[in-house]
Amino acid sequence: MFKGSLVALITPMREDGSVDEKAYAEFVDWQIKEGTNGIVPVGTTGESPTLSHDEHRRVVEIAVEVAKGRVPVIAGAGSNSTAEAIELTRHAKAAGADAALIVTPYYNKPTQEGMYLHYMAIADAVDLPIIIYNIPPRSVVDMSVETMARLAKHKNIVGVKDATANLVRPLHTRIACGEDFCQLSGEDHTALSFNAAGGVGCISVTGNVAPRLVSNMQAAWAEGRTKDAMAIQNRLVPLHDALFAETSPGPAKFAASLLGKTSEHCRLPLAPLMGPTRDRVRAAMTQVGLLN
Repeated sequence: MFKGSLVALITPMREDGSVDEKAYAEFVDWQIKEGTNGIVPVGTTGESPTLSHDEHRRVVEIAVEVAKGRVPVIAGAGSNSTAEAIELTRHAKAAGADAALIVTPYYNKPTQEGMYLHYMAIADAVDLPIIIYNIPPRSVVDMSVETMARLAKHKNIVGVKDATANLVRPLHTRIACGEDFCQLSGEDHTALSFNAAGGVGCISVTGNVAPRLVSNMQAAWAEGRTKDAMAIQNRLVPLHDALFAETSPGPAKFAASLLGKTSEHCRLPLAPLMGPTRDRVRAAMTQVGLLN
């Protein structure tokens, strides 16, 4: 259903902090023209925790309007409030999104049973494909393979964005959830290794600024051109490193600003990048060949 290079989109903002809708629309169109296979608005990389509900909904609507069916749109719709997640997922469906990305509830620290009931409530309430987003470093909780297997029995729960960087996990998930369960990496460094263990693509941060390279890497892997895929992977490593030198999406937004796509502005509590990080991002962009 979803595969290849999908991008966890940044949300362009003006220097005054308002969402730059024009820049966002142009950014989505550029991503698709550069070969991105799917777009993911208002996830963590899109600064969803600091967007108002109106802004969140509008960003999803713009993504769907610009995509025009050329690539799937997986709308971020997660929350640590089940009722709010249902509301956002209903909007994603009404806006025309192809699926919703639902993060494991953060801060609340639900048990495995709590996570199971949370996702089942959303899946029962909205007839839209759901991708589970498992990211323990940000959410604190880690959904077990056993819980995911229980959820995979629901017709609307179709896959996972796995940001654990645990390369044993997709092997076990494939056995427990079946080969049709869509496994997408949420971690750029291990994207190819994840594919080798049963994945079918990556929801990428690096794809924000290197969409063609990331897409070509996934295409090469899918076509069996392993050496070509690994060559691109090796080329991208310094950029992956730089884009996570400080809290994401700060470095990614700064890198996008170097390409003239948006300002580097992130909303508080994310601070402006430190000087050494700026230098590192600029150097990596140059090394990879994205800047002269």
